[in-house]
Amino acid sequence: MKATLHLQDADAFYEQLLDAHASLSPAQSELLNARLILLLANQIGDSQVLQECVLAARESLPAG
Repeated sequence: MKATLHLQDADAFYEQLLDAHASLSPAQSELLNARLILLLANQIGDSQVLQECVLAARESLPAG
């Protein structure tokens, strides 16, 4: 798993992500996120890397 920034243009991607969520309901926004996660996971394709990413994301959440 790559732990350092690897995006060529992180700001542009973030802007695209915000634009994709514009005017969506909370339910539509959650569905968009779920579909995007599955599409990106398919692009990665390596189950070990995906497992490491899930664990890293979970561990980065604040306690509570």
